[in-house]
Amino acid sequence: MGKVIFITGASGAIGSACARQLASEGHQLLLHYNRNDQAMEVLSRDISESVLGTIKADLTNEADLSKLLRFLSFPIDQFVYAGGMAHYGLFQDMTSKEMDDLLAVHVKAPWRICQHILPSMLARRKGEIVIVSSIWGERGASFEVAYSSVKAAQIGFVKGLAKEAGTSGVRINAVTPGAIETVMNSHLSEEEKAQLSEDIPMNRFGQVCEVADAVSYLLSNNAAYVNGHALQVNGGW
Repeated sequence: MGKVIFITGASGAIGSACARQLASEGHQLLLHYNRNDQAMEVLSRDISESVLGTIKADLTNEADLSKLLRFLSFPIDQFVYAGGMAHYGLFQDMTSKEMDDLLAVHVKAPWRICQHILPSMLARRKGEIVIVSSIWGERGASFEVAYSSVKAAQIGFVKGLAKEAGTSGVRINAVTPGAIETVMNSHLSEEEKAQLSEDIPMNRFGQVCEVADAVSYLLSNNAAYVNGHALQVNGGW
């Protein structure tokens, strides 16, 4: 039987791949996006029978986040947090606004959304949450220091909340992608991508569908005893 699943960042490469995968499995979807109206229109058209509704919201904006929470006005069976933003550059050059935006999108927004949807999950003693984090949250990266920090915070959040909610039958996990073919990695030149691929045992960048498959697994009954886990999807990097 299909479930009601809320996905943030559904206009992005990974979020869209998750939406398409979960729609193919017969689930009903609520989709969030920030700026890319065209991508959301295409996605909604392609999986129209599975889309219950869409909402546009800037998760760095408190008013927009509150609007999103009001949008979630009925119980959600499962939640996938796939939204995000990156920052590439020297840490000492970052502005306070850039730091605040990273914290808002990667830490505060998933906190607030989970806090909003958890009560109904706990009452039903059933529910699954998957946060799409990053390999840098586990290992850190120069020139992406603040991004590494907030992604590490996501993993800590997953592990802590999994212990708190697991006793009530709610599972919380993370996926930590490595180098994936997405717009977020578009700043890399072909030479840089080739050099990175040499460091990856599987000798290539991952595909968004491979991340979506991992998310689908963690949401499924096949992962019924997987809780508080950060599933690496990185080709052994």
